[in-house]
Amino acid sequence: MAEPTSSPASTGPVAAFFDLDKTIIASSSALAFSKPLMRQGLISRRAALKSAYAQLVFSLSGADEGRTERMRAEISALCTGWDVAQVRAIVNETLHDIVDPLVYEEAAELIASHKAQGHDVIVLSAAGEEVVTPIADMIGATRSVATRMEVVDGRYSGQVDFYCYGEQKAVAAKQLAADHGYDLSRCFAYTDSSTDVPMLEVVGNPFAVNPDRALRRLATERNWPILTFDNPVSLRNRIPAPSATTLAVGVGLGAMAAAGVTWYGLARRKRGGSPE
Repeated sequence: MAEPTSSPASTGPVAAFFDLDKTIIASSSALAFSKPLMRQGLISRRAALKSAYAQLVFSLSGADEGRTERMRAEISALCTGWDVAQVRAIVNETLHDIVDPLVYEEAAELIASHKAQGHDVIVLSAAGEEVVTPIADMIGATRSVATRMEVVDGRYSGQVDFYCYGEQKAVAAKQLAADHGYDLSRCFAYTDSSTDVPMLEVVGNPFAVNPDRALRRLATERNWPILTFDNPVSLRNRIPAPSATTLAVGVGLGAMAAAGVTWYGLARRKRGGSPE
């Protein structure tokens, strides 16, 4: 099976667009930082528990637009007045302890394989850029695009300048392609959420990773490959380069056994009773 590499006639750069939560890391990136934010007095224990409960409901019931929009509004209200420099300091000080153990081994292998083939790796996430940017740097991404909150006098105003969600992820991918010369028909995209379908539709190689119910159904209908990532292991315990087997098989059109990814023949069979 052919590797997803550039043909001799195609010499332009290729990008692999990755969602963050439940695609690269096995949790909500925003929720992961609730404890250090609470320790620093930015959120109360009650708010942290409410956030944890909301995230649980969100993950169990699927990432539909209404729930995501309500969570966005709650997060905006919660962080209004926070000192931006303090938030960035908390994230940077606790990043490796909190996020490092949450990174899927399979995602790390996949990212390394893309980079080994000369592809740019881009994280597109609805989480705030103060969280997303350092995580993207940590995993070796080329660049990232995330939600940007309005800042007034060094504090969050509660308004959103750019919400990197849904259709806006596709807009961001198109803008990056225009800026960097990517041929979107040869690019890759990976996500767990049906709200990211617009991003999947703008690339030639869309992948569903740990998909929610709606995305799994759509991926089956459209013969999009489904990948299962289920092994979060600290980056410190990994070799930060793809194995020879991973490179030989490629990053998307084979079994990817070295990365521990399960490949499902979508057109050939239906899955039954698997967890979402």
